[in-house]
Amino acid sequence: MLICITFVEIYSGVQMDYNKLNSKEKNIILEKGTEPAFSGKFNTFNKRGIYTCKRCDAPLYNSDDKFVSSCGWPSFDDEIADAIKKTIDADGVRTEITCANCGAHLGHIFTGEHYTAKNIRHCVNSLSMNFIPNEIIDTVIFAGGCFWGTEYKFSKVNGVIFTEVGYTGGDKENPNYIEVSTSRTGHAECVQVTYNSSVVSFEELAKLFFETHDFTQIDRQGPDIGNQYRSEIFVNNNTEREIAEKLINILEQKNYKVATQISKTERFWKAEKYHQKYFDNRGETPTFHSYKKIFK
Repeated sequence: MLICITFVEIYSGVQMDYNKLNSKEKNIILEKGTEPAFSGKFNTFNKRGIYTCKRCDAPLYNSDDKFVSSCGWPSFDDEIADAIKKTIDADGVRTEITCANCGAHLGHIFTGEHYTAKNIRHCVNSLSMNFIPNEIIDTVIFAGGCFWGTEYKFSKVNGVIFTEVGYTGGDKENPNYIEVSTSRTGHAECVQVTYNSSVVSFEELAKLFFETHDFTQIDRQGPDIGNQYRSEIFVNNNTEREIAEKLINILEQKNYKVATQISKTERFWKAEKYHQKYFDNRGETPTFHSYKKIFK
């Protein structure tokens, strides 16, 4: 798949328009129609990966939560956190499920059928979804100051499937925000970025990382001071390390004193729910994570 947007569009944080839909997709997604039973391509589909919204590309379901119900439509007994909005139909009986990000109609949810131990079935139209196979899904962790702003920037990139903020690089098991804020656990506030590597590369994400925070500061970012606010890239392999080192070398050639550390990926501890998508949920934008173009 080719990257069909420019670097300026990737890094500017501008929301992309919704994907174009054909007439059948519009009937399902916008007009709340239902595709014929057993007609959808994902009905008995069993590959591993992530199902995303066809209208806006937001992640909806993991393949691990898909099961065969023989009802005629793809069935899931769980959703990705905060991905689905549930609304009682006008008849007061059925519960409609829509994409929490764009409002696209997905289908309906049912309980009490005992198909799985969770006893719930998301009955979803295939035409409402796309699928990204695990083979092209990668994850990387960046620490660049307060994780609210770091996540905001990465979440706007085309090809990023979803982001989560949390803690990594320290000694304490299952740390919480108050503990990390003491600077005594060794953890950094960070964002875990899950992305489609056929759309955006690790190098492009690493460039964005450097261009959206002050990588010359040691154990701080603006008014936030402490080792939890350090600049650090947690790499998965030697290839990622070499790319990160190459970018740091370019920055040093431009006379920047780079404080960013490169470390091997460690366990990621997801932060409390109120930290996730902090700026989006408040309708605000970051103050200290502005974009400054550095790389060509």
